[in-house]
Amino acid sequence: METTVVLADDHALFLEGLRSLLAQEPDIRIVAEASSGAEAVDAVQRTKPEVVVMDVTMPGLNGIEATRQIVHQYPDTKVLCLSMHGGSEFVTAALERGASGYLMKDCPLEELVKAIRCISAGQMYLSPSVAGVAVSGLMAGATTPSISNLSSREMEVLQLIAEGHETKHIAEKLHLSAKTVATHRANLTEKLGVRGTADLTKFAIRHGIASMDAPGSDD
Repeated sequence: METTVVLADDHALFLEGLRSLLAQEPDIRIVAEASSGAEAVDAVQRTKPEVVVMDVTMPGLNGIEATRQIVHQYPDTKVLCLSMHGGSEFVTAALERGASGYLMKDCPLEELVKAIRCISAGQMYLSPSVAGVAVSGLMAGATTPSISNLSSREMEVLQLIAEGHETKHIAEKLHLSAKTVATHRANLTEKLGVRGTADLTKFAIRHGIASMDAPGSDD
């Protein structure tokens, strides 16, 4: 039986290589590709795939928030996170947002194919290298500052802050008032135990919410 898959990654060469490798599997069919979280959500809406292979760190809408939206809006579609980030905060946040699996990008092709098949069959899949990390992260809970403690809206605001957007631009982009954005910013600094835009940006980059080439704040 054929499994339909959407690939989401903002690195074109990696995406092309992934497509070429998976195309060799007779039971896997790539139905769409995306280079951002927003494009991934749109692709799922159009194609209704069984599985999305999702990069965690992408511009505009990160993979963790895109995972939440997809799982909420399209419960028949399963999300497999494929990332270079293996820290407990990434794995825990992805699983709490509804991901059905998590793999590192340096995993063998055979493991990726196995994970896609497992997830399409309704099972969970964690690579051995992150399974222990996931358990530790879930046991730690909210005892340490973590992206898993943030709401979806706070994640969006944090990403946009780290990408250098001013408060008024964030408000326009998310259809919020400037006062609401300021409240989210204050909640972020309190929850994460940081001070100011620079610290928020560093936290976002360190935790894969924004990339290293994010321009920084212009507030």
